[in-house]
Amino acid sequence: MSLLSEFKQFAVKGNVIDLAVGIIIGAAFGKIVTSLVNDILMPPIGLAIGGIDFKDLKYVLSEPIMEGGKVITEGASINYGNFIQSLVDFFIIALAIFALVKVINAMKRKEEAAPATPTPTKEELLLTDIRDILKSRS
Repeated sequence: MSLLSEFKQFAVKGNVIDLAVGIIIGAAFGKIVTSLVNDILMPPIGLAIGGIDFKDLKYVLSEPIMEGGKVITEGASINYGNFIQSLVDFFIIALAIFALVKVINAMKRKEEAAPATPTPTKEELLLTDIRDILKSRS
């Protein structure tokens, strides 16, 4: 029973739940960035360099072998167009994460920069009262 309770304690901790939420949001963010790159950024770039679709860029190593209208063996190719799109995805995600971390760090610095007024201790309050009483007597 202790193994089960230890697992429950581990699984319910805030760090594990935060990590799970981060992974889910990261996966959704990755899909958004992939769509941004594939559907918005790459078509104009391909058009600007001569109407090339990056998904079609590949180096064919061997053609497929067909016999009787059926494919016997698939052709082999190096799909460097997909690799280029993956690189663009990575750089956009890295830039977005960098900007997010920069904003969070700036907010933390503002919180640290604001000095908290210290609360006087009981001794300090007592000494202040004694000082005020002595001043009023003179």
